[in-house]
Amino acid sequence: MDFDYPVIFTRNALSPENPALSNVLRRREPDKQPRLVAVIDSGLALARPELSWLIQAYADHHGLILAEPAVVLPGGEVAKNGPQVVEACLSLMHRGKIDRHSYLLALGGGALLDAAGHAAAICHRGVRLVRLPSTVLAQNDSAVGVKNGVNAYGLKNFIGSFAPPWAVIADFRFLESLEPRDRRAGLAEAVKVAAIRDEPFLGWLEDHADALAAFEDAPSFEMIRRSAQLHLRHIAEGGDPFEMGSARPLDFGHWSAHKLESLTNHALRHGEAVAMGMALDTLYSAATGLLPKDDALELCHLIKRLGFRLYDPAMALRGGNGRRLLLAGLTEFQEHLGGQLTLTLLAARGQGIEVHEMDLKRLEGCITRLAAMDGPP
Repeated sequence: MDFDYPVIFTRNALSPENPALSNVLRRREPDKQPRLVAVIDSGLALARPELSWLIQAYADHHGLILAEPAVVLPGGEVAKNGPQVVEACLSLMHRGKIDRHSYLLALGGGALLDAAGHAAAICHRGVRLVRLPSTVLAQNDSAVGVKNGVNAYGLKNFIGSFAPPWAVIADFRFLESLEPRDRRAGLAEAVKVAAIRDEPFLGWLEDHADALAAFEDAPSFEMIRRSAQLHLRHIAEGGDPFEMGSARPLDFGHWSAHKLESLTNHALRHGEAVAMGMALDTLYSAATGLLPKDDALELCHLIKRLGFRLYDPAMALRGGNGRRLLLAGLTEFQEHLGGQLTLTLLAARGQGIEVHEMDLKRLEGCITRLAAMDGPP
C-alpha cells in the first residue's frame, strides 16, 4: 500500500489568512465541506487560552464544520499513562459524528499527539488525523512519524498503532509558549538523527550549538526542518516504516532512555533521557572499538553544550539481586518488537551500526565513567 501525507512548516497556522490547514483538509476532496473536531494539550491551552476561539473562527472563515467545541485534555506523559485521554478523544468523535472522511485535529506535545493518534486509529478503524505539534521534540521527530501509542503495565507504548497522519502542520508560533527546559529537550532528537545518519548535519549542530542552546529563532527553525526531513526520509526510504523487523534504527540511545523515564516516574523529559542514553551508547561504542574515542568525547561534549546532563542518579539504582535496574531496559527494548535484540550504536560520525548484544560488564564501566563526566558544560 502507498501512503502519503504533507508535513508543512509555517507560522500562525490558525490565522484566517493562512490557508495551510484548510488546504490539507481539502487535499483529496476539494469540493467537500470538511467536518472535524479538535483536542488541545492543556499546557498549550494555558499558554494560549485563545486557541479554542481561534479554531472556531478559522473554521467559520474557511467553511469548515467544527462539529463540537474544541476540548482541552491533559498533556505531558500523564496523557499516555492511562486510558482517559484516548477515551475522551473517542467520546468527542462519537459526539461529533466523526467518520472516516472526517478529521481529528490534535494540537499539543508528543504525548498528547500519541494518545490522540491512537484514538483516531481505532475509531471506525481509522479517522483522519491532523497533527499540529507544539513542542520542538514533536515538530522535529515524533509528530512527523507513523506511530501512536500509550503506556501500560509500566512499559512505554505497550498499547499503540501504526497509522500515518493525514497531515502534519508545524507552527513555529507554538514554540514561543514553551519553557526553556521543554525547548531544550527537543534538541536531543536532532542530535540523535544526525549522529547516526548525517555527518554534515552533526557538524552544523556543533557549529550552532551555542545559538541552539540560547533558542535563537533562525538556527532553531533550521534544526527542526532538517531533523524532520531526516526522520521522514527514513520512514519513506528505510524499507520498514511499520517496524515489522527486529530493529528500531532511529532509536539510538532509546533503550536506556525509556527505562530512565520509568525509573524517574517521568521526572526526566523524554529528550533529557535520550541525551543520557545517547551519551551512554556513545561511550560504549568507543569502548568496544566501533567509534574513535575522540569522536565519542566530541559528541558527549556537544550534548553538554546544548544544556543536557549526561547522567541521572536513577542510573545507579539496583534491585534486590544487586543488578542495575537500568539494564532491564535491554530486555524491554527487545520485547517491544520481538525477535533478536537489535540496537543502534555508532561506527563513525553520522553512521549508525546495528549490534545484537552488549557486554554488561563493559556497559557498567561506561555508566560509571558517565557519572564522572557529568557536570556543567
